[in-house]
Amino acid sequence: MEDAPLIARVVADDDRHAFATLVRKHQSAVRAFLLRLSCGDRALADDVAQETFLRAYQRIATYRSEGGFLSWLFAIAYRAFASEKRKRHWSAEELKESPEVDRSRIFNPDTAAEDVARAMRHLREPERACISLCYQSGMSHQEVANTLGYPVGTVKTHIGRGKEKLRAHLSAYGPEPEVGR
Repeated sequence: MEDAPLIARVVADDDRHAFATLVRKHQSAVRAFLLRLSCGDRALADDVAQETFLRAYQRIATYRSEGGFLSWLFAIAYRAFASEKRKRHWSAEELKESPEVDRSRIFNPDTAAEDVARAMRHLREPERACISLCYQSGMSHQEVANTLGYPVGTVKTHIGRGKEKLRAHLSAYGPEPEVGR
């Protein structure tokens, strides 16, 4: 079902069943985004996802269909994550306690997603958010800019810097160096 009729029912009639349908439709994407932002902290992602949908319900009358409803939810989730992070005094330094990628390993498709998630921990929060929305949620640079409230150039810069950091942390998976040539 399309989002617009559901949103209209929530705004006009305070239809909680319509909102529950919106939650079911978008909760996986919002939670996945928050899992990437929190570097896999499921409890934090779940707490912030719940806060995201609470805020969305309270503010749904302010939604303007300029971007998609999911983009609007991502924007709320990003702000809720930043707020929760400030409350918990969570810092990027805490993320770096996990071990580095074992650079002696060869590519293993069974652990590739885990290795990328570990490498994402080394990105700054805006870099993680931009890369997650662009590459893992399929949004354009303009959509990411609209969602996060950044200029498009800033989004491109965050993505470029993030990709360089990921490349450095995942360099073990690059081509084998030629020896003796």
